[in-house]
Amino acid sequence: MSGRLRACSADVVDKNVWVEFSQLAADYKAVNLGQGFPDFSPPKFIQDAFCKAVSGGPLMYQYTRPFGHPSLVRSLAKFFSRIVGHEIDPLEDILVTVGAYQALFCAFQALVKEGDEVIIVEPFFDCYQPMVKMAGGKAVYVPLRPKAASGAVLSSGDWVLSAEELASKFTPRTKAVVINTPNNPLGKVYRTEELQMIADLCIKHDTLCISDEVYEWLTYDGAEHVKIASLPGMWERTVTVGSAGKTFSATGLKVGWAISSGQVIKRLKAMHQMSVFDCATAAQEAVAQGFEREYKVFGTPESYFQQLPAMLHLKRNKLASCLESVGLQPIMPQGGYFITADISSVKVDYNDQSSVDEPNDFRFVKWLTKEKGLAAIPVSAFYSPEHSKEFDKYIRFCFVKEDSTLDAAEDILRKFNQ
Repeated sequence: MSGRLRACSADVVDKNVWVEFSQLAADYKAVNLGQGFPDFSPPKFIQDAFCKAVSGGPLMYQYTRPFGHPSLVRSLAKFFSRIVGHEIDPLEDILVTVGAYQALFCAFQALVKEGDEVIIVEPFFDCYQPMVKMAGGKAVYVPLRPKAASGAVLSSGDWVLSAEELASKFTPRTKAVVINTPNNPLGKVYRTEELQMIADLCIKHDTLCISDEVYEWLTYDGAEHVKIASLPGMWERTVTVGSAGKTFSATGLKVGWAISSGQVIKRLKAMHQMSVFDCATAAQEAVAQGFEREYKVFGTPESYFQQLPAMLHLKRNKLASCLESVGLQPIMPQGGYFITADISSVKVDYNDQSSVDEPNDFRFVKWLTKEKGLAAIPVSAFYSPEHSKEFDKYIRFCFVKEDSTLDAAEDILRKFNQ
């Protein structure tokens, strides 16, 4: 049997950074700024919508339309049509999935075949690479790099994608480019001209773009999220992935979606139908009501899409100030849940011999968790083996937490050098 097991495609998944460091945080009862989820409640209108849905009669407890609850796909189509500038067909152009994670899985499984190459912009959410490999594809990497020649890099906007380096990665086997904007972990929000450069290459080489946009409403300091699917020639070749969990601070609902042209989405539907088949009806109904509400108040102070980033902007600044005060140089994110810190200036005497062969950021995070009681995530986990060594001086913190959680982290950091 062991020989048969060796042929399993799941062998491409070695170890999972989230499992390892979440368990470490739990074992040491650390203040957890590692995992990216809010520890505060979603807005009341989402809670009320979910309560109403589960009290809505027997049909809310039964299967709904496999490719998306009718009210949800209608709401998503209406909401995003005006943003993309294309009339989205709710039944043909949208697939609702069990979180954005499953939308990504369906995209890779449906669109990538044996021998295809997929260009992944680094740093990347760590599921992209194994999902490409499980589909039989080959991951090709190109990193964002800090452009500042001197002095500290202070903003995620200072990390840029080289047009020449990206262009050099395209071959006749290239099937897709994967981007994440706002980026996890950096918080970079791609500018229109950067997206246009990527779009031009996709069109030139007739490739797809898989755009992970789960943090699309979380932008700061005037940064504006632009959908690459809205650029000329990109609608029919872009799969846009979204998340109700990140949109409404309700990650446990596990509702995500993929939006693209009908000819692309039908391939994802086949993969979804043969795996998950359906998503939770009541959760989809609650998300549908959330989008209906936001459609009416969009662009006003009543919109949660304005209220949430305003609140998180303050939390981001609070954590950044504290990190800087103890020598952990923050890279100010333009968007998203996370703030990356440069640990280069902090000298640590590691006593844990079990981690001696691990990257510096892994060792630092384990020391920080075990010795100081504060959990984070090593940033080199978001890079390919060929580039991870260049970026093992950074660690990631999540600031989407209750003030009490951030206060507890601040107390730890204030005593950092004691």
